Amino acid sequence: MDWQGQKLTEQLMQVLLLIFGVIAIVAGYSMGSFRMMMLIYAGSVVLTTLITVPNWPFFNHHPLKWLDPSEAEKHPRPQVTASSKKKNSRK
Repeated sequence: MDWQGQKLTEQLMQVLLLIFGVIAIVAGYSMGSFRMMMLIYAGSVVLTTLITVPNWPFFNHHPLKWLDPSEAEKHPRPQVTASSKKKNSRK
């Protein structure tokens, strides 16, 4: 899954859970059953999980282009300075 696909997944999850939550509350209130509301919401969480967790092809529209190993050798790695080592050791 690419970066844009991860962002889309996060947004889709939030929207689906919000919509299903409202549906569950309305259905539970109209039926007068807290149990039914929780069952509807639990089912919606399972459905949302099945939609957002697998790596579906529509989450891969912007694949990353990796460097070939020969190209990677041409670009030197960044050097770590002493001041950045001190900052990292405090964390």
